[in-house]
Amino acid sequence: MAGQVRLPEQNQVLISGRLTRDPNVAFTQKGQAVCRFDVAVNRRYLDQANNEWKDDVVFVPVVVWGQGADRAKDRLKKGTPVYVDGRLTSSEYTDKTTGQTRRSLQVTCRRLQILESGIAGGDYAQPAAKDDIPSVDVDQPVMEDDVPF
Repeated sequence: MAGQVRLPEQNQVLISGRLTRDPNVAFTQKGQAVCRFDVAVNRRYLDQANNEWKDDVVFVPVVVWGQGADRAKDRLKKGTPVYVDGRLTSSEYTDKTTGQTRRSLQVTCRRLQILESGIAGGDYAQPAAKDDIPSVDVDQPVMEDDVPF
């Protein structure tokens, strides 16, 4: 169609939260490390019906590949506050109990920053200088042969 504008596709996810469990590290058949963990992301909002503050929590699965996975497993544990920059990826698998095909979404991590825990109520406080932020660079190409499912 004339005059139709095609927008560039974007796939970027930015989240911050706390690990819900210790990271799980496995290795592909080719020996590439893959680290998986879930991040709890909280959203606080005012419920207009009863004028009370409520929390909405989303649990986001995150996967880190290669050398980044090795570094992440050594530095992360349950409760660690993190900032994740990644892309949304989907996968399909067969449910072993029902035989049905299932789909799942996860964030494939490009960059992971470990945040410092703040003083007031567990809020996150990043250090003032960017160089002081502990981070793990994890951006590496992943070959389809390396996906363990």
